[in-house]
Amino acid sequence: MAVVGSAEYTEEPATNVKFQMSLGLPGCSSSLSLLGTGYREKVFAIIGVKVYAVGLYAKQSIISKLNAWKGRSAAEIQEDSSLFYSIFQDPLEKSLQIVLVRDVDGKTFWDALDDAVSPRIKAPTSVDESALSTFRTIFQGRALKKGTFIFLTWLDPSKMLVCISDGLPSTVDSTIESMNVTSALFDVFFGDAPVSPSLKASVANGLAMVLK
Repeated sequence: MAVVGSAEYTEEPATNVKFQMSLGLPGCSSSLSLLGTGYREKVFAIIGVKVYAVGLYAKQSIISKLNAWKGRSAAEIQEDSSLFYSIFQDPLEKSLQIVLVRDVDGKTFWDALDDAVSPRIKAPTSVDESALSTFRTIFQGRALKKGTFIFLTWLDPSKMLVCISDGLPSTVDSTIESMNVTSALFDVFFGDAPVSPSLKASVANGLAMVLK
């Protein structure tokens, strides 16, 4: 991985946010391992501002299911959307940990996320609309401060848990059930136009190392 740290933590270099190498989350049957980290940057008045650091976790056993990409370089893995689609489709649990590096209003955070998610759902069904409404409600009226943790955890491809806390969460704030919404969110970070290119590159580097 293009990150530095200790046996217990990895530091995302652009934001200096530390991510645990493994963690347990509400709703998950066992611990998840860190695959890579990155950051999200937004441009305000031509100045790039880092909004949050982000890390992808998954069960370590997912590596054994990626043998088809064994020996591929990091660049080949990063450009191969089928690998990331395979990770999404796998029923093993996986999670994004988002750590805010600046204060942000919950509505602002949701609007930015929705602007990326909604265009990826070409013909939303009533289930999709309900899931997006539930998702929106979690953030509306909530002040998100620097250091706030947001966990988006896929229990399976169509079911995602949302946890927001000042540290590692002990409870689940909401459950999102919509294959279109959950897959669109994964595509936001690991599709052909990711909002955090550094995260996708870091995950590709980490996978290339373990798939040698």
